[in-house]
Amino acid sequence: MDAYKLWVRKNRDLVRSLESLANGVTWILPERFGNSEIAPEAVYALLGIVSSVNQHIIETPTDGQEQSIPWALVVSILKDAEAVVEVAAQHFVGDDRKWGFLAVTEAVKACVRLAAFRESGYRMLLQGGEVENEEEDIIADNHGVKSNGVPVIYPMNGHPQNGHEIGSNGLDGKPGFISKSLEGRAVAALNKFGQNAKMMSDPMWMTRLQPTPVPPVMEVEKPTLATAWSSKGVSGRLFMLGEAVHIFRPLVYVLMIRKFGIRSWTPWLVSLAVELTSLGIHSHATDLNHRAGKVHHLSSAERDELKRRKMMWALYVMRDPFFANYTKRHLEKAEKALNPVPLVGFLIGKLVELVEGAQSRYTYTSGS
Repeated sequence: MDAYKLWVRKNRDLVRSLESLANGVTWILPERFGNSEIAPEAVYALLGIVSSVNQHIIETPTDGQEQSIPWALVVSILKDAEAVVEVAAQHFVGDDRKWGFLAVTEAVKACVRLAAFRESGYRMLLQGGEVENEEEDIIADNHGVKSNGVPVIYPMNGHPQNGHEIGSNGLDGKPGFISKSLEGRAVAALNKFGQNAKMMSDPMWMTRLQPTPVPPVMEVEKPTLATAWSSKGVSGRLFMLGEAVHIFRPLVYVLMIRKFGIRSWTPWLVSLAVELTSLGIHSHATDLNHRAGKVHHLSSAERDELKRRKMMWALYVMRDPFFANYTKRHLEKAEKALNPVPLVGFLIGKLVELVEGAQSRYTYTSGS
């Protein structure tokens, strides 16, 4: 396994190119969306799992300590395996009974995401937990550290100097300055010789030259739910609540489909309501911080994640019953209108076929 990790890290560009090529080929496999074809979906899922493992190997530092359980990798594997679960359940038990298996899969994914949510210190999950949220620590104080983390060097008298070159021991005997005069350098040389002679006469000089033992690195303990809930305040609690609502949204959607059916508007509307509720809670938590005079700092990755979640709302036009009543009708009209055009008609027909095939699978339009 170590040899494979080393090969992946050395040939990361080649690995990514091969993965992209293989994933593209699987989309044109014959009967990719056939009801009885489990093998093409299993091949695609296997390629996705291998790609996730390779990405995890590339992103993991070689000298860093790995997590006991890489939750981001587990989420990626579950998402790839869910498509195989759906196809297999549809083949063996039928369309109506497959939703029970999908509900179990979504429940497992929700538990894994909750564990990843706790592991990250109750920060926002990026891309459903597939990407670790590594928040950058920005330290700003008045004791020698700038806001960008660059230290300010002070001389031994405790004050920064301007227009002079700073050193640990000045050549003229005065710490902090380097004299440019010949006399000053001569005095500094004699002073340095005297210090060395005094050190050699000290019986403890060998002990002083020994390197200072490095203190052990203390592992930061992850906050528990109780400590995080009590320390984050009202806005922080709302933020955690909004993230929990977002995590359980796919499970609620599948349970609604299992109860009311895929053609009912109830699951569609309930899922959309949960999405809006989660985003509304996040927005309200940010507003509370602004009203209290505090700035709710969201990293650039978290802001991009909120934008991504809003863009995922476009999948609602691909979900039944909206797709069957509206989207499919417009696609058929476009295909019929462009069909006489020689090349464009063929491409549009193939595109509509792929869209309808992908729409028939829950895992491709669930956004989970």
